[in-house]
Amino acid sequence: MARLFYPAARRDDLVENLFGNPVPDPYRWLEDGADACVREWVAAQDRLFRAHREQWRDKESWASLVDEVSSFGVSEPPMVRGPVMFLAEQRRGDEQRRLLVVDAEGRRVLVDPMDVDPSGHTGLYAWWPSREGERVAVQMEIAEQPGSDLVVLDVRTGEIVDGPLPRARNTSLAWLPGGDAFYYVSRVPDEELASGDLRLHRRVRLHRIGTSWQADTVVFGGEDTPDHYYGLTVSPDGRHLAVTAAAGPAPRNDVYVAELADPRAPRFVRVVDGDALRARVLPRFLADGRLLLVTDYRAPCGRVCLADRHDAGPAAWRTLVAEDPEAPLDECVVLDGPALARPLLLVARARHGTSTLTLHDLADGRPLADLPLPGAGIVSSLRTSVPHGHRAWFSYCDAGTPPAVYRYDAVRGRTEREAGAATAGHPPAIHSRRVRCRAGDGTAITLFLFTAGEEDRGPRPTLLYGYGSFGMPMRPWFFPLAAAWVGAGGTYAVACVRGGGEEGQHWHDAGRGPHKHRAVGDFIDAAAWLVETGVTTTGQLAIYGQSAGGLLVTAAAMRRPDLYAAVVAEGPLCDMVRYERFGLGCTWTDEFGSASRPEQLRWLLGYSPYHHVTPGVRYPAFLLTGAVTDLQTGEAHVTKMCAALQHATSGDRPILMRREPDTAHAASPASKERALTADILAFAGEHTGLSPAWAAVRLHETAAER
Repeated sequence: MARLFYPAARRDDLVENLFGNPVPDPYRWLEDGADACVREWVAAQDRLFRAHREQWRDKESWASLVDEVSSFGVSEPPMVRGPVMFLAEQRRGDEQRRLLVVDAEGRRVLVDPMDVDPSGHTGLYAWWPSREGERVAVQMEIAEQPGSDLVVLDVRTGEIVDGPLPRARNTSLAWLPGGDAFYYVSRVPDEELASGDLRLHRRVRLHRIGTSWQADTVVFGGEDTPDHYYGLTVSPDGRHLAVTAAAGPAPRNDVYVAELADPRAPRFVRVVDGDALRARVLPRFLADGRLLLVTDYRAPCGRVCLADRHDAGPAAWRTLVAEDPEAPLDECVVLDGPALARPLLLVARARHGTSTLTLHDLADGRPLADLPLPGAGIVSSLRTSVPHGHRAWFSYCDAGTPPAVYRYDAVRGRTEREAGAATAGHPPAIHSRRVRCRAGDGTAITLFLFTAGEEDRGPRPTLLYGYGSFGMPMRPWFFPLAAAWVGAGGTYAVACVRGGGEEGQHWHDAGRGPHKHRAVGDFIDAAAWLVETGVTTTGQLAIYGQSAGGLLVTAAAMRRPDLYAAVVAEGPLCDMVRYERFGLGCTWTDEFGSASRPEQLRWLLGYSPYHHVTPGVRYPAFLLTGAVTDLQTGEAHVTKMCAALQHATSGDRPILMRREPDTAHAASPASKERALTADILAFAGEHTGLSPAWAAVRLHETAAER
């Protein structure tokens, strides 16, 4: 393949001295997306990508295959409030989800974003029904625009009865009984902030239906906590409010509880000091006023405790469900409906990557039953009816099964698929297996391998995925991209590297902050294991990561460029010296470190992909993708890394940038998500030798067998 002629990018001689470290930044000028020179350069990169994509032999076949395996319908459990069920549905051909309600009058559409914006760029972001089910607060978002207003609808008529309430992006919301008021989180108005201040500046406010947002009372938060996220919970009787407060996604939080004698002036008492405990503590109120606590304090894989709301220090906690070091705790729900002989606790764990559901007596935590599941897959989003109920809903999927909703009835002791929550799609039969390899320091690393059959057929094109940040566990989920790759005859692999949450908080701690380099090393060792054991070859191996996973794969490629045929980084972090200046990066210093501190700057420089691009290296093929405007990671990571790689590489494999307008860091219109997936697969297939030409026949045969 002839070496491409890349659009010329000016290289400046900018070198900053940061605590005695000379840090070159030749492409800082690309950070200004409004500059005419930047616009001209990225437009040339767009043309280069489109011209190169035209040469891909199987791009239409990949697009067809992605469409075949994509699932539609209802994939997440309903919210049940009183007599009303709220469901999100996405039909084939829909760009966005619709919000449905099911009540005594039947099943109907309450919110369809396509009615609001026929272009499909406005999505249903979140919804919070009142406890009685008579009203619902709804948040819509336009792709990568920071509005995120809240409106309140009358559930019976569908009419807007209140709002919009502005600046509520990433809010939490808790209704008071009666449905006339709620607490929510919103950002301070821009005019009250200093120019260029990128911090969150959130406040917890009380809003009463029918009043203007300007009259909303601030009840929690202040200038001393500019980067805090807040979670809100109101007790069933409406007499108490609990607030969790965390600095960004840090793995620890404070808990405050207040009596609501006057909802406008709650008097908070801090009952959990997150910095002292160095732990997460998530509270919820029980009907009798006590607190149920889910925590990893002295239990890295999680436990469930009981505490009095007036004395919730750890010395007073009583363990209900103890830690299982082999099965990290995912979530739990309380079943306390009047039809039950006693209140129950339903607990979901992940044992070796697959879920278990166990039923416990809420009074003493005694295990009562192991609930059967549809297969060896993943349970997520446990929900129950409010205010009291004896049924729980959850989503189930596995590598070859799209998400479906199931209902457990504790009175009948039965689990059934929820009627009216069907999914569509025809994924191939996928065999999933769990294997272990060794990292360089001897630590055992889990990999999930997905193939079309149980028997390996020698080396074949392999796509290796990883994330390794924020304690997020990798599991054998259903993923259309993976289903399409396996359906075409490839192997899809997931590396559970340190920095994730697969083995509890200790696993996360072992790959964050000063140890982030371990996540990169684990990923490289997993890739090398795939080659050494004959699963694939270096010429057939592509690696793929999203967001922080994009950081993982680009850093791995800088350290071992010889190990991969292709690299795909979707919305990545690449410049770890300046990541705090873009998007939400300023809230992620607990995970990565801050360049404003000498020691932490050294951590970042140790693996920052942009700063490890080396001229004269034969880099693998690169596809860097991202939104034109990315409010989470910032778009400059993609442009700067692309320019640096194009300048440096001595090989003939392409370095390409794929930008997408009118989309978001995640949750873009469905057609754009499928188009991006198809392009990623076509690119990876082009450079590993995988073709989907025969996959359509197999998919139709599989669908017929079902």
